[in-house]
Amino acid sequence: MALLGDLPVASFDSYLRDHGGEALETALELAPEDVVDEVANAGLRGRGGAGFPTGTKWASVRQAAADSRAWLVCNAAEGEPGTAKDRALITANPYQLVEGILIALHALQAEEAYIGIKAAFTEPIERLDDALLGARTAGWPGADRVHLVPGPDEYLFGEEKAMLEVIEGKLPLPRILPPYMQGLYATVTDPNPTAVNNVETLAHVTHILRDGALQWRSVGTAEAPGTMVFTVTGDCTTPGMFELPMGTPLRTLVCDLAGADEIQAIFSGVSNAVITPELLDLPLDFDSFAEAGTGLGSGGFMVYGPHRDLVQVTATLAEFLAIESCGQCNACALGTAAMADHLHRLVEGVGTEGDLQEIRSRLDTVTAANRCYLPVGAQLTIGSMLEEFGTAFADHVGVAADPDVAVVTPKIVELGDGQVVYDRHYARKRRDWSYTDAQGDAALPPGLAQGPKGLTQG
Repeated sequence: MALLGDLPVASFDSYLRDHGGEALETALELAPEDVVDEVANAGLRGRGGAGFPTGTKWASVRQAAADSRAWLVCNAAEGEPGTAKDRALITANPYQLVEGILIALHALQAEEAYIGIKAAFTEPIERLDDALLGARTAGWPGADRVHLVPGPDEYLFGEEKAMLEVIEGKLPLPRILPPYMQGLYATVTDPNPTAVNNVETLAHVTHILRDGALQWRSVGTAEAPGTMVFTVTGDCTTPGMFELPMGTPLRTLVCDLAGADEIQAIFSGVSNAVITPELLDLPLDFDSFAEAGTGLGSGGFMVYGPHRDLVQVTATLAEFLAIESCGQCNACALGTAAMADHLHRLVEGVGTEGDLQEIRSRLDTVTAANRCYLPVGAQLTIGSMLEEFGTAFADHVGVAADPDVAVVTPKIVELGDGQVVYDRHYARKRRDWSYTDAQGDAALPPGLAQGPKGLTQG
């Protein structure tokens, strides 16, 4: 396993003894544009969800920064339901991530690098602190220009435009323009184009520069080389994280490794169409999933067995999106909330055909003038469920869900040794981003302080 390894890397010195630093040394001997070419030749595609070619992104930022300054952001604010891999990667080996960031700094000729990470991720932050200290003490070029930015627990902190806002000391509210057009600390005269890459992507960069593009892409497929770390939770016997070559069948991951037996539906996060059992032989790569009408996302799969009430499952995921909507776009703020409300009526047994009609109507408009992908996720998740399981929704009119098979929001706090722990506080989160206590009064989870407008911050 290229990234996770068998055991956590204990210290910076241990990392150095196992070829640590060789990738950065190789990169610094190359011109920045040659480093970009090496990453492009490796065929590395971003592991944060979109699968965009990393070399192409870096080349675009370099070109956009010809008359300005480039910046770099590592997105470690993992918040997608059903995934926990970035935290696992940082905890297992933060040193390969820091080395990848320094390689990217050189390739982009960036001014500074920032790691945006949720303040609640205490162990990963401690591990990153140790890795950065080791890199600075060792004199690794650029290590003194890498900064940790602990941020809020909100889902949108992980949206790249919102992450830039948080780094600048603002709320996690997505901007209109993408980072390569309006980057960190941008002004009218200095757009400061910014490359945003997630943890796994930058960790792979280290291995590409250490082993060479040709060796790195010997694993995986021609269009999707390398490995990817996948998370599987839900109705399976051995939930966990698995690093596999790209192109491995979904069935191998979900059934053979995670132990899912009977499957009714699978979700790859809350931003893609539902995956049905007929698609279990899909190769785990971005293009195959797109051709099948869904998405690989960040590799987090939530499995639901035949005993689950899929209307209740859909309502739970829809409520997550309604809560996490920032409210800047009216179509999203009103549409995601309305769809969740209508779904809750069906779950409670008071829903009518009119509720189903209202949901379908909102699906057509929820993405109007959207600033981020959240309402698209709502459209894909809810819309695909209605399309694939329309009978289940129709049968729910006037019939309440069975509470014994209800699912919780799959926001992972901890995953290991075949056990998954979900955020027990999330059930108290409200749509204004505040929390209620047991009596219904405003409150926050332990360890969090209330910021502006109910924003939860570390």
